[in-house]
Amino acid sequence: MTKYIHQNEQWPHFTWDRESVSDRLAKVNKASGFLMGRLSAIGFDARLSANSETISHDVLASSEIEGVLLNPKQVRSSVAKQLGLPEPYDMVSSHYIDGIVLMMLDASKNYQQPLTHERLFGWHNCLFPNGMSGYSKIEVAKYRTGEMKVVSGAIGHEKVHYEAVPASRVPEEMNLFLDWFNDTSSEATYLKSAIAHFWFVCIHPFDDGNGRIGRAIVDMALSQADNSSMHFFSMSRQISKEKKSYYEVLEKVSCQEDTNITEWMVWYLDCMTRAIAASDDILSRILQKAAFWQTHAKVSLSERQNKVINLYLDGYVGKLTVKNWAKLSKVSSDTAERDIKDLVSKGVLEPQKGRVRDVFYGIRCDENTIWIPGPKDDDSGE
Repeated sequence: MTKYIHQNEQWPHFTWDRESVSDRLAKVNKASGFLMGRLSAIGFDARLSANSETISHDVLASSEIEGVLLNPKQVRSSVAKQLGLPEPYDMVSSHYIDGIVLMMLDASKNYQQPLTHERLFGWHNCLFPNGMSGYSKIEVAKYRTGEMKVVSGAIGHEKVHYEAVPASRVPEEMNLFLDWFNDTSSEATYLKSAIAHFWFVCIHPFDDGNGRIGRAIVDMALSQADNSSMHFFSMSRQISKEKKSYYEVLEKVSCQEDTNITEWMVWYLDCMTRAIAASDDILSRILQKAAFWQTHAKVSLSERQNKVINLYLDGYVGKLTVKNWAKLSKVSSDTAERDIKDLVSKGVLEPQKGRVRDVFYGIRCDENTIWIPGPKDDDSGE
């Protein structure tokens, strides 16, 4: 009896319910169209900032899904450096993080180039430059030669969630996958990204890192669908938010007797719709930043004030207080207080009422909007 989808004689000829998938695809296209409409209202530099933010989310979230926590500031600095943007922090990123960022950028920026075995091996080497996964030695920059099972539970009480394609079949399976992925005879759509990710993780061609490389392939397919090296929503970030259901649906569909992947396709497209909706946060902050600089275009700011205000407008440095300002700008509290008082006098900052100690400030973006910086996902402030 067939236990895993890759054991079916129809593999890898996937089928799905056209009506169910078409309905979801229509919602994705509508949401994507609305997003593109919003993007048309901002300039090229602002779109670059949105793209940088999205890539940073992709890098952080894709690793987090696998339990690997990266330094957010190093990631954002590395992404900015690779895109030729001003680095948001005075921080040197590690070679490891630079490698992961280069992998993700290669997927999206060079989306028109074929996906090859050698390219995948290069990506794998970026993830495991020292040949180790945790404390375990693994095969790097080549396909696995051993069997692969996804298991959980204590030793002696393991539960096998999935058994991947036998190692002897991996080269042949990857040839089929890459031939399909590189076929340009049919139009690239969002459906391709859904199929590509599922197919790749079912093969599980590497000792480790299959999920992260699979999500890089998703980004490449999305760039092909949009015919753009920039993308403005993060599937990895949304998958990270829905990690439990992501693993559940992957396991359920990969451990079935037939090759009908409707449930996966529906889940993936619904997740994409939510990912596009979540990108509103990034765009709103970028539009807010543009409004701020337009409103205060004639205000004279020091280089230090300019830099720190930009950090706050990017939304990742916590509350705007004297203590945090001093920490960010690497000056004394007295100097930080003078900087802030100067900005208050110029109408850039406004102290918030009701605070006696540890006063925090809001940033006036325009005549009608005062934005209050607060803790974010990698808040390093108070």
